[in-house]
Amino acid sequence: MSLKVASFTVHATVEQSAKWKQAAEAEGHRSAGTWLAAAADAYLKARALAGAPVPLAWHRGAFRVILEDGSAPTLPGMVSPPFGIYRGTAGGPVRGGRSYILVYLPAARIVASLRHAAQCKSLAAELARTWVRWDGTGGREPPGQDTGSVVERFRREDV
Repeated sequence: MSLKVASFTVHATVEQSAKWKQAAEAEGHRSAGTWLAAAADAYLKARALAGAPVPLAWHRGAFRVILEDGSAPTLPGMVSPPFGIYRGTAGGPVRGGRSYILVYLPAARIVASLRHAAQCKSLAAELARTWVRWDGTGGREPPGQDTGSVVERFRREDV
């Protein structure tokens, strides 16, 4: 199995670079880059455990979703893995529609229908926080721990 990787370029001052290299060496990392990756992961986990939303970066994209009739088209919308949002209903996209649909992408499953895209983004951040807290593995089905109550609260507050 091959591991998919991404690369980042980080700009630092000379002083930061020296401190990062020292810390990486002291903690047994091969490079400052592997140490920075571990530090970023630890930071995100600490945020989630503290109850802070997991930051999600949204961009335009297309994704597959299983609609209420069982069809699975690829729809345009906003994407921030593992979530997608499209404008419409559980039956499909509606141009100028008055609701937005939050989709869990690995399973192409509809999570919720809310009145505003911002509410879908907020719900996605809260669900991501809940799943990180339970060490979500990114499987096809979302973890079941306490997500139903989170979705239900967002539906009640959808005004």
